[in-house]
Amino acid sequence: MNIALRYAARSDVGLVRANNQDAAYAGPHLLVVADGMGGHAGGDVASSMTIAALAHLDGESHGPDDALSELERSVDEARVDLVQRSEEEPDLNGMGTTVTAMLRAGNKLVMAHLGDSRAYLLRDGELAQVTTDHTFVQHLVDSGRITAEEAESHPQRNVVMRVLGDFDVDLTPDMSVREARAGDRWLLCSDGLSGFVSIETLEQTLIEVPDIDECADHLVQLALRAGSTDNITAVVADVVDLDRLPDGAGPGTTAQVVGSAAKDHNRATVAQDGPAARAAALPELSPEGDLGDASDARDTPRRRRWVPVLATLLILGGLAAAAWAAYAWTQTQYYVGVSDDKVAVFQGIPTSIGSFELSTAVDVTDTEVSDLPDYLQTRVEQTVPAKSRADAEDRAAGIADNAIPPTVEVEPSPTETPTTGDA
Repeated sequence: MNIALRYAARSDVGLVRANNQDAAYAGPHLLVVADGMGGHAGGDVASSMTIAALAHLDGESHGPDDALSELERSVDEARVDLVQRSEEEPDLNGMGTTVTAMLRAGNKLVMAHLGDSRAYLLRDGELAQVTTDHTFVQHLVDSGRITAEEAESHPQRNVVMRVLGDFDVDLTPDMSVREARAGDRWLLCSDGLSGFVSIETLEQTLIEVPDIDECADHLVQLALRAGSTDNITAVVADVVDLDRLPDGAGPGTTAQVVGSAAKDHNRATVAQDGPAARAAALPELSPEGDLGDASDARDTPRRRRWVPVLATLLILGGLAAAAWAAYAWTQTQYYVGVSDDKVAVFQGIPTSIGSFELSTAVDVTDTEVSDLPDYLQTRVEQTVPAKSRADAEDRAAGIADNAIPPTVEVEPSPTETPTTGDA
């Protein structure tokens, strides 16, 4: 089977953001979505640099065996570029970006993923998310502390734990290899789309709009109508069999670059109507309070330089508040684990961000883990969740009750030798 891709990429600044920090690339061999970290200095720089570091892969022919290592190496090269750039320009310190990339190698698709941008696969009429969000809330779901339904409305659902950036966190991307099956339709998108449009609506749109350009346009419009407060980026790609394409329906041959990596990255939103769109289109007030020329207000940079500065400070403050709220929430959690080879009660959750641990032992028992039956040793080492500190202490006590006491060897008492004497 002679496999190829047909694709369309779209990115919109949205109705709230001052600039577009998303970027995307779609070409014959490579699909990428990168979402610069909102509120961080240089989010748009980080996403566009990541696209630049990966774009060369689209011009090469890869075998399935080396595509995986090539893609992972290019992602790491992007990280090195970000570190070097932030060292040269200190104002960019802290910049970061998600990256979800797919590289075609024959009839295989190699994927690298970091962050909370997503990849979906529509196969046989059913849409499935194939990437896992690297977020604080997803960790809570994976560890059984909240349900997937609770995660959708959790106040810390946008706190990302793993991204590509110039800071010291776990930067190992999720790497995978999948079959490129003719008839599949892929969607790569930023959370400006997936966070505001339900998976049911995404599925319906991907099924009912066969033209990839129209489908990508429609997905962006759906996010805008849903009131997305973020940049919106979508890459739609169909896997096609070249031997079965109708005449004139060839695969994609020209790369598409959108968002912060494109020349028109400052283009206004494509939203046509709605209260938010009309508010975004209002002309700016002049210093005297009169309305200036509407075309000047839209087509030239804003004259009040303190406005973007204030907006950035507010966003940074909001992110800091969200991060603190997330940390404060972790300190209301308790579990039973191991501290210095002993059963202990911990406050927090059993994970870390870089070198920063999110839990502390608050009650270390006298029970050695090695004194427990094998199955309990494994259970404690994997941690035992609890509803409260009191519950954790009860669980620790119950575990201690199962400890096998050490064997004590008792010296035999000397045998008394009877004495004989005269009666």
